[in-house]
Amino acid sequence: MEEVKRFSLSEVTLHSSKKDCWLVIHDKVYDVTKFLEDHPGGEDVLIHASANGDATDSFEDVGHSSTATAMMMSFQIGVLDSYDAGSDAGASAGVAASAFAAPKTNPTAAPNYSLSDYLLPLLILVVATAAWYYLTVVNKA
Repeated sequence: MEEVKRFSLSEVTLHSSKKDCWLVIHDKVYDVTKFLEDHPGGEDVLIHASANGDATDSFEDVGHSSTATAMMMSFQIGVLDSYDAGSDAGASAGVAASAFAAPKTNPTAAPNYSLSDYLLPLLILVVATAAWYYLTVVNKA
């Protein structure tokens, strides 16, 4: 089995320039230097996230696509010292297997809708129908 390289957070934050840019997302370390110019949000976003240390929150807030998440695996160079392989869902083969594993998603999971997701369109429909009725039927009478 291949041993996974471990880095401290302070070591990762030393790599925050255009020539050498590392990110920490979900306790995994990524060297994104070659991706800086191709990043849709611009290279400054990645450099800023790199200087801040852990970029997990920034990554999650943007809502990256599954393609972007899958693409990350090719940039992973290791994990943080604090990384616990057992915390990954379904990890049983140790650090090497889970550290470089693809994110686990459930594509067949039903979307989570609330009542307000239905009420707003229904309210718009009712208002539009009432306006149409008033403008066509009531105004002619």
